[in-house]
Amino acid sequence: MFQNKKTILRISKLSILGSIVIFGVKSYAFLITGSVALRSDAIESVVNIVAALFAFGALVFALRPADENHPYGHGKMEYVSAVFEGGLISLASVFIFLEASFAIIEGPQLRNLDIGLVWAAVGGALNGVLGLVILNGGRKLHSKALEADGHHIITDFWTSVGIVMGVLLVKMTGYVYLDPIMAIVVAALLARTGFKIMRPAFDALLDAEDQDLLAKILDKINTGPVNEVITVHKLRAMRAGRFVHIDVHMIMPEYLDVKEAHKLSHVFAEALLDSTGLQGEWHTHMEPCRKNYCAVCPMKDCPIREGAFVARKKLTLDEATSPTETLP
Repeated sequence: MFQNKKTILRISKLSILGSIVIFGVKSYAFLITGSVALRSDAIESVVNIVAALFAFGALVFALRPADENHPYGHGKMEYVSAVFEGGLISLASVFIFLEASFAIIEGPQLRNLDIGLVWAAVGGALNGVLGLVILNGGRKLHSKALEADGHHIITDFWTSVGIVMGVLLVKMTGYVYLDPIMAIVVAALLARTGFKIMRPAFDALLDAEDQDLLAKILDKINTGPVNEVITVHKLRAMRAGRFVHIDVHMIMPEYLDVKEAHKLSHVFAEALLDSTGLQGEWHTHMEPCRKNYCAVCPMKDCPIREGAFVARKKLTLDEATSPTETLP
């Protein structure tokens, strides 16, 4: 379950190191130009460093196995990291907006735009490469903390592109007030990014229904990996970082003894975990068929059958998640 731990932490360390290098490049671009827009870009890189450090600590905690005090594991710490990062981004947007507002009042003071633009472009390009590496790694390893970090850094790349273009326009037109105006645009984009990162993380912390996850699980349930599992209901799933916890009530032939039914429920759960590629655990509750499901039960030589088998019923998401049985 934790075979990817070293890879995840290695990518997180890369995020920290890359953010520090990019901060140095962008800070130099600001210092030699005095550009408020380039300063906002450097401030965002500070946020990247702090967020990457927090994400690393969160991942170390989240990747710990379940224990007596945390029987469902520590995976939700990844969502805490995402909320923290989103909050930092939103706070940075406020500071950038205030700085730009003061610059408009006092009047921008720009210099050395030629060399400054080169350094700003280098910093932006590094942002793009780093963001793609982290985002792809987070998606491949199912790490929400890395995904949030990657999304943020890629957003930082696009804001860097906009800033470079804005400062270039200032150089071409001589209209210096475009510089703080561009910084205000960056502040607005950062506020939006912070909200987009925090919202799904809050949903996960509050165990909001994950339609995509449930649909993925249901798709495999409908293929009927174990004939003895006639149908299901009360399907629920909770994400905890890279891991999922799934609860489901299974309707099984009532003539099965407890030992056999218990064994088949484990076969069913393992088959679905393998076919969906999910890491986690299943909690199953077995219920007897009560001879109500003959039309959708494919069991041959059933000693209690009272009707002919017609076809397995493919459940809808509403039926699978319903708290009560859905009779054929």
